[in-house]
Amino acid sequence: MNQAARFSPEEWQARCELAALYRLIAHFRMTDMIDTHISLRIPGPEHHFLINRYGVLFQHMRASDLVRIDQHGNVLGGDQQVQRVNKAGFVIHSAVHMARPDLHCVIHTHTAAGMAVSAQEHGLLPITQHALKFYGRLSYHEYEGIALSLEERERVVADLGPRNKALILRNHGLLAGGRSVAEAFHEIYFLERACQAQVQAMAGGAQLHYPSAAVRQHTADQFARDDEEEIIALGWQAALSLIADQQESYAS
Repeated sequence: MNQAARFSPEEWQARCELAALYRLIAHFRMTDMIDTHISLRIPGPEHHFLINRYGVLFQHMRASDLVRIDQHGNVLGGDQQVQRVNKAGFVIHSAVHMARPDLHCVIHTHTAAGMAVSAQEHGLLPITQHALKFYGRLSYHEYEGIALSLEERERVVADLGPRNKALILRNHGLLAGGRSVAEAFHEIYFLERACQAQVQAMAGGAQLHYPSAAVRQHTADQFARDDEEEIIALGWQAALSLIADQQESYAS
């Protein structure tokens, strides 16, 4: 049976985009075996979203591997046992989707650089152009253990706030969201690169140079300019070309 025929055109398009994003996250080495997760809201009034089936490596993710769930964690249109979802993934992602309808796509990672910066008391330092994208636009959430409690959802969304799109989960990792798959990818890519640069800069042992406060704010404002959406779209299409030879396998 044609897998696409099982879903509405809107849901199938969302599945294909999300599967491609999973593979791009793998391409850029932002995976942690079968852990971490990416979710995408499905168009429609139900507030359902797609997330990975627990146990599938990101580089193998297909559109048909994604699981449709509601905000209560119920698997929809499939076998709950076969379509198992990581509970911690549900807690974190459902929190954001419930509180921030503007963030249609949410990415959570456990990279070495992201975890390292999350464990540094000062957090992300304003020492690179990539980091300055998040100047005044980055939130932090205190570590509470593995995110298995639904009660933590309120604190996650309170810490993220109403406007920021990126969150450092202390002693844990990174989270970024966007109005689209393309924007979420753009946010996590810049945040990850900023963390990588910070770890390497601090490892060198030399005194760090900080731009002035005025330049930091100016740079952050430049990233939020009017043509940002066009630049994000160009970057997404360029990124997709990196996995173009996988297109038939992820869209299945």
